[in-house]
Amino acid sequence: MVLEVRRIDADGDLIAVPLDWHDDGTDIPEVLLSTRAIQGPAPALGDHIMAKLKPARRSETGGPRFIGRMVRRVDRQKTVGVGIFRLGPLGGQIDTIDKRDIGRSWRVREADTKQAGEGEIVGFDILSMGRHGEALARVTERFGTLGTEKAVSELALISHSIPHRFPDAVLRDADRAKPLSLEGREDWRSLPLLTIDPADAKDHDDAVHAAPDTSDANPGGFIVHVAIADVAAYVRSGSALDHEAVLRGNSVYFPDRVVPMLPEQLSNELCSLKPGVDRPAIALRLVIDAVGRTRDKSFHRIMMRSAAKLSYQQAQAAIDGQTDDVTEPLLVPVLRPLWAAYNALQIARDERGPLELDLPERKILLKQDGSVDRVLVPERLAAHRLIEEFMIRANVAAAEVCEDKRTPLIYRVHESPTVEKLHGLREVLSSLDINLPKQGTIRPGQFNGILAR
Repeated sequence: MVLEVRRIDADGDLIAVPLDWHDDGTDIPEVLLSTRAIQGPAPALGDHIMAKLKPARRSETGGPRFIGRMVRRVDRQKTVGVGIFRLGPLGGQIDTIDKRDIGRSWRVREADTKQAGEGEIVGFDILSMGRHGEALARVTERFGTLGTEKAVSELALISHSIPHRFPDAVLRDADRAKPLSLEGREDWRSLPLLTIDPADAKDHDDAVHAAPDTSDANPGGFIVHVAIADVAAYVRSGSALDHEAVLRGNSVYFPDRVVPMLPEQLSNELCSLKPGVDRPAIALRLVIDAVGRTRDKSFHRIMMRSAAKLSYQQAQAAIDGQTDDVTEPLLVPVLRPLWAAYNALQIARDERGPLELDLPERKILLKQDGSVDRVLVPERLAAHRLIEEFMIRANVAAAEVCEDKRTPLIYRVHESPTVEKLHGLREVLSSLDINLPKQGTIRPGQFNGILAR
């Protein structure tokens, strides 16, 4: 059977799944790959292999239903390489740009050029390896010259082995997904949650809301709501969708496209918090006091209905006094309480003193032909910081709840700078008449002071 290597388990063993699984209502079976008989390098994640299978005793694998022995590798897809096409007599040649084969060329017969032009980036498959004759290839795809973003994106996808075509089993899983009912969820559809995203965003993952806390015990406080699309409601553990999401890990953004982690039926539709439609979500209810300190928190599995989708610029303009038809009715009941809660959170943030690196984002704008028009540095708005702060507080709350439940967690820890780096920084700062303490731990707040100066 042809398998695709999907993941590495906790013991470091390779786990594969059938490439073409005809769904019979059961989960796609996993195969533990035996690496003892493999000649040469072991297959990598995403590789396709032909393997002989035998049923496994659970004591052998601890989970997978089969053990597989690799027979040979199979081409993953039609295009196996990418290179630069050079015109020549009776066709041309392809100079590969794969760093593993740098300097290697393949002759292309005239019938196999697909009318590619001089210097064009092309995808190709191999007709003859050249061990006992001529090395021949055939052009399979044309991506244009390096002057276009389309070519650069295609080049990056192939050369970095970024999965950008969904297997049939994954698409079938996505096609079967249907809108969920209210069963098992709290009804928050009357709460005017908003999504605030870039103007060109195609999917909307999170929504926010805030209102003054009416409790006498919390004067000046707020109740903050952060809702995140409940993707797990559609992606069953062990399904083809689940395996593909693990393989991809994240969406990949290019100037001319997005390569999503999940098919568009989910990422742009059922898991996108579009206004006016019911969507399942996981929501945080956070009670903060007048200076942004947490008083209470709880998580809820909800059904929500976004009141509106706003761009960062649109939300900011409304707060600055320039409303439009969408933001005018939202200004007093929704937007102003959001900003008031954000101001309270900012007080707590300033007290914590995290490192303030407000680095500008670059945005690439393309012409119709796919070439770069210009590169912008969008203005950093309070609306950006508001969403960031709400998401940070939601992450912190989730971590605290998981800790309380003794759930295993992975943290990203930024190590302290080395003595050598601190010494170098101290010398640079001294030339600017800024002193860095020689003893004790350097705290983020000290760097904020340096940056401010």
